[in-house]
Amino acid sequence: MQGLPMERSAPRHFSMLREFHLADFFTLGNAACGVGAILLSMLYMASGDRSHFYAAAALAPAAFLFDVLDGRIARARHQHSPLGRELDSLADVISFGMAPAALGFAAGLQGGWDAAGLVYFVCCGVSRLARYNVTAEQLADDSSGKVRYFEGTPIPTSVVITGVLAWAAWQGSVGDRLWGGAAHIGPWDVHGLVLLFVLSGSLMISKTLHIPKL
Repeated sequence: MQGLPMERSAPRHFSMLREFHLADFFTLGNAACGVGAILLSMLYMASGDRSHFYAAAALAPAAFLFDVLDGRIARARHQHSPLGRELDSLADVISFGMAPAALGFAAGLQGGWDAAGLVYFVCCGVSRLARYNVTAEQLADDSSGKVRYFEGTPIPTSVVITGVLAWAAWQGSVGDRLWGGAAHIGPWDVHGLVLLFVLSGSLMISKTLHIPKL
């Protein structure tokens, strides 16, 4: 008799999975790549093994591929849902916000102003995704329901920054030899390369920059 409540409650444990569509599992693949990149960045800092850094950077285009596929699959199967949209945003924050920031920190952006720049970048990404979620219906075409353009650059464009960091690591220009050098301003140090993160974040929250959605 004690087993009956467990048998009755078992389906509830899987009720959320039943709400998932095929595209949502690709979105989870995106999130998994982002988490893996963060963990590998931490592992690089602990081990100093450059292969961990390269692996972390390589997960960025993998996450981008999952991000593209989940959208294409959702459109092809006509399976758009509020759950899918929120899931996509959360995955993007991890893979294209936190993961590049973690990789930048591991590469040597560890000054106080560097940290402020990385925090700014991630906050811009979060704000950009939140704004998109609440304005998507307003920006959508009346006939197709598809969003016509992006306000500001999409957060997945941060894969460019990841590529720059990977190239710097390949050239041995990480840590004390990070491109752009470092300067001491006020109480903290700042590296020139952090300006890429600041620029990327600023472009994401721009309302004047309209990019057609393909």
